[in-house]
Amino acid sequence: MRTIYIDAQAGVAGDMMVAALFSLLASAVGDETAERKFRDELAKIPLLGYRIEFKNEIRGGIFGRAFSVYDECSHLSGESHGNVHRNFHDIEKIFLNSSLDMRVIRECIHAFAVLAEAEAKVHGTTVDKVHFHEVGAVDSIIDIAGTFILMDQLKWPRVISSNINVGSGTVKCAHGILPVPAPATLELIKGLPVFSMGEEMERATPTGALLIKLLSSAFSPMPRGKVVFAGYGVGKKESGDIPNALRAVIMESQEDSSRDNDFCVIIETNIDDMSPQDYLPVMDKLFECGALDVWMEPIYMKKNRPAEKLCCITRPENKDSAVDIILRHTTTQGVRHHIVSRDKLFWRIEEINTPLGTVRMKISKLGDKVLRVTPEHDDLKRISARNDMTLNEVRATVADYYKGE
Repeated sequence: MRTIYIDAQAGVAGDMMVAALFSLLASAVGDETAERKFRDELAKIPLLGYRIEFKNEIRGGIFGRAFSVYDECSHLSGESHGNVHRNFHDIEKIFLNSSLDMRVIRECIHAFAVLAEAEAKVHGTTVDKVHFHEVGAVDSIIDIAGTFILMDQLKWPRVISSNINVGSGTVKCAHGILPVPAPATLELIKGLPVFSMGEEMERATPTGALLIKLLSSAFSPMPRGKVVFAGYGVGKKESGDIPNALRAVIMESQEDSSRDNDFCVIIETNIDDMSPQDYLPVMDKLFECGALDVWMEPIYMKKNRPAEKLCCITRPENKDSAVDIILRHTTTQGVRHHIVSRDKLFWRIEEINTPLGTVRMKISKLGDKVLRVTPEHDDLKRISARNDMTLNEVRATVADYYKGE
């Protein structure tokens, strides 16, 4: 399995992401081929009046690529088109009228939908009434589309990211001078691990935050594996203390490619003074915030006191929310948490039509071999109640209707 590790210790912006991913593609196929392939795909988007440029530049002694989008007058499009306000449906039409690969189109539209929701929340309005400012300009559209085009050309590897340096100070934008992170950025990084380091500047832009949020399946230190290629995408500004460069590394997993794998966080705490009935609402809240599993373990604490260990496994981006729930809704004074790697079967959900109704089936595979087909328990319960059948009767009936591989 191939993994791209994004090192956002200096921050992340849309142009930096494009430049870093382009560097990886160029390392694999050569600069000329990479740029030709990239330009050919961008030409499929019905946008006129801009041109792009890749340049080799140095930031803080680090060599990398800079990516710029210019208008016909050779000004940065973010400056000359600062008064262009497109809404979500305008941008959706641009991509639907393109001839890009369908997955790239879906990812681009989804990205702007997420961005529209963030902007709507910040401005207290609805998605239909949101007019994008800087992120509706040509350069931001190209940054987002370019990122997903490059991911497609890199064959959609898994992406893991470091924590994100958001910077500090203030930034001038369409709504005036605002504190860093800007409001839209702050909304987009909710649930993500962030920090602030270095001289004052905006280090995570809304477009950069959006892309790293959508691309990353986990946030952790560099995973185990073999480094294949590395590239740097440099930002427009110089930074005196931290080189303003986003590093991307392609790694080859040393794990069995017949299995899927990712990173999770295990959170646990010991409790000896809480009523057993009070655990259920806590577990429900943890599942509501995205916990993958929650369980209890009987233990003995000091002085041989019987107690319970409450355990929760969740994705890294949901860790803080889960910790808050445990601290607020239990009697514990603190929790432990650590990142773990996880091997798992590849699986997908298929909806199967049966005489009893539609049932979702979980199809689990090891490599190319289907190991098991499991009907979703909630669907079995629903059919059981509606037809006055036992769960075993429903399970036996629907099992015969899966016709997959």
